[in-house]
Amino acid sequence: MKKILSLICLAAFFASCNSGEPKTEMNSTEHSTASDKAPADLPYTASYSSSWSTNVSDADLKMVLMTYKDWASGNMDNLGNSMADTVAWDMASGDHMKLSKAELMKMWKTYRDSLNSVSIDMEGWQKMYATDKKEGYIVTWYKETDTYKTGKVDSAYYHDINQVKDGKIVWYSQYKRPAK
Repeated sequence: MKKILSLICLAAFFASCNSGEPKTEMNSTEHSTASDKAPADLPYTASYSSSWSTNVSDADLKMVLMTYKDWASGNMDNLGNSMADTVAWDMASGDHMKLSKAELMKMWKTYRDSLNSVSIDMEGWQKMYATDKKEGYIVTWYKETDTYKTGKVDSAYYHDINQVKDGKIVWYSQYKRPAK
């Protein structure tokens, strides 16, 4: 009896494991299936979208991640090349701005010039594509430590949403939690 029970447990274990087949990303012609839809008994309906995939190009992911590297290294010209002509920005303070690339870069350069160094520990990212809206996003989670020219050191945890269109960032939203 013990052998049969052990055999059943072992079979259940192997049945619950992945098949080992590699996962593939959806290509642009694939759509979400009925199994991707949310159950009908959820207490909320998404006002923006509940239809997401990871169908964002690796080139867009690299471009967004390079903006963080450019910020940390002070390469503001390269960072500016990743921004659209007009960028909507939801700041961690709760303020919202819609600025030309030139206005945004002037503001960011002034702030970056007050810093002696920036260190970013990129904890994770996720590519997100709203299949019903046909919009791509790169979401990031990271810790940034800023050392000001005055010697003051400040660090915080950030969660950013970068909307990408035609290979440029068109909307940037930032959430901040001080590291204490």
